[in-house]
Order: sequence, then structure tokens, then C-alpha cells
Amino acid sequence: MTIIAIVSQKGGSGKTTLSVNLAAAAEAKGDIALIIDTDPQATASQWGAWRADKAPEVIDSAPPRIQSKVDAAKVQGATFIVIDTPPHADSAASRAVEVADLVLIPCRPSAFDLAAIKTTVSLVRLFDKPAYVVFTAGPTHAPRMYEEAVELVQGFGIDPCPNILPDRAVYRHASAAGASVIEFDPEGKATTEITALHKWTISQVNMSTTTLEGV
Repeated sequence: MTIIAIVSQKGGSGKTTLSVNLAAAAEAKGDIALIIDTDPQATASQWGAWRADKAPEVIDSAPPRIQSKVDAAKVQGATFIVIDTPPHADSAASRAVEVADLVLIPCRPSAFDLAAIKTTVSLVRLFDKPAYVVFTAGPTHAPRMYEEAVELVQGFGIDPCPNILPDRAVYRHASAAGASVIEFDPEGKATTEITALHKWTISQVNMSTTTLEGV
């Protein structure tokens, strides 16, 4: 079972958008995916309610119950879990990072947003878990901006994910329809990008597992 924690102390970074679409990408590749929504705003849960019984399933959880929810999901056959966390909530973020195989930190490629992830990076380091910054909601064509963003996050001691999820209106249209971008626009650029991110995520988890087994 693969467990991905989506963590950022900065609001508006795109955590829920990344969570639901990454889980949908896993489901599309044959996993039994589950989203655990720990955010009191319950945005992922609302998305799940709009979908009725359509996978991936979304359940909510208080921070102290994340591990028990993960354990129950494993027994019930889940193979890919995404934990969506709220901003400014160290308890939920800490519990999510603790159980995760990989941590993704969504971040807009702007100076204020980039500066704000230092707190998140410090939290992740406490648990010594593999973690990467995912640039979200930025311009589709701004190579210099992304180059500078890469340099900045590497200066914080963390690497960026090579897959970028730029701002695309289809994310908003899909969410409003209770859909993932894969379902809403199967041939679109956002679908290609989130599918590539999912593939990369699996490769990182496998690499980490192999390294640990070799220790």
C-alpha cells in the first residue's frame, strides 16, 4: 500500500486539488484509492459527496485517528491512500507525515509562497521522510520563474518534483462537476500532467522502499 501525505502550512497552495486528482490518477491505473480528509473545511469530502459512490472514496478523520483509518483501509483493500491536510495545523500535518511513505508539498512559484514552505520543510525533517515540493497553480510558460523557484527550494534543503501542475481552468471546472481532470478532460494537458506526476510518485515510493530494504 502506498501512502502519500499532501502537506503545506500555507493556505491556497492547492493541497485538495492535488489530493483528489492524484488519487483519481491512481484509481485510473488500477489502484483502489482512498482520500483521507483531515481539513475541517472538508473540501475533499464535499468533492466526494458530489460524486456519490464513485471512486475514489473520501473519508474524514481527526488527526489522532489517521493511523487507525489507514489501518482499516488496508484491511478493506485500499492500495493507494492520499492524506489531505489543513493549513496551519501542525497536529494533522505531523500525523500525516508520520504514516506516509512520501510527502508532497504543493507550492505556488511565488516569493511569498516559497518563503512560507520553510516551516513545512522543518516539520517534514523531524520525521526523516522523503519529501518533494510540487509547483502548482503557476504560469504554464515561465521557465525563468520555475528555475528561480527550484534554486530557492533547494536552498531550503529540499528538492522539487520534476512534474509541474500549472494553473489550468479545467481543475476548477472539474471540481465544480465533482470530477477529476482525468474524467472531465481525458485528452487534456492537465490529465497528461497529473498522470505523469502519479507515475513519478510511484517511482519515488518504490525507490525509497528499495533503499530501505537494502539497508
